[in-house]
Amino acid sequence: MSTTQSERLRELLAPLVSARELDLEEVEVTTAGKRRVLRIVVDSDEGVELDECAEVSRAVSEKLDETDAMGGAPYVLEVTSPGADRPLTEHRHYVRATGRLMKAQLTDGGELVARIVAVDDEGLDLEVPGVKGRKPTSRRLAFGEIAKARVEVEFNRKSDDKAAVATDETDESQEEA
Repeated sequence: MSTTQSERLRELLAPLVSARELDLEEVEVTTAGKRRVLRIVVDSDEGVELDECAEVSRAVSEKLDETDAMGGAPYVLEVTSPGADRPLTEHRHYVRATGRLMKAQLTDGGELVARIVAVDDEGLDLEVPGVKGRKPTSRRLAFGEIAKARVEVEFNRKSDDKAAVATDETDESQEEA
């Protein structure tokens, strides 16, 4: 997709997305056989639900039908939210990922996996997991030190509060038995 078409689509679609209090994260056109795929990625601080994606899809479809922004060739429209392992490229992405684990490639060539504790205008406060039973450590990381970063998917995250509640409930049920 040419930069001109990308910019034109973004300018055309941004008001539709922001009217629903969502952020337009990405506009991408790719070729799939004889058709093209127009993928629109939207997000918000509260996340995006399926119904919201459907509303945006209908509005975008109507707008594209009114214009020649996609030309006459057939295309498929996809409206989606960012994946669980989304890249962190904007300040708002880091804010939304607070409490989540991230993997960062650092500008000095290093790599860091840490939990985002807080975000401000200059950088991140992180909790670096301890290795081999050691306690986690705190670290400050400036945005300028990050070459690229991505949220890490956690399948077995242990929550201290949930674990304590589960343990208390288990203890109570065992006492009653």
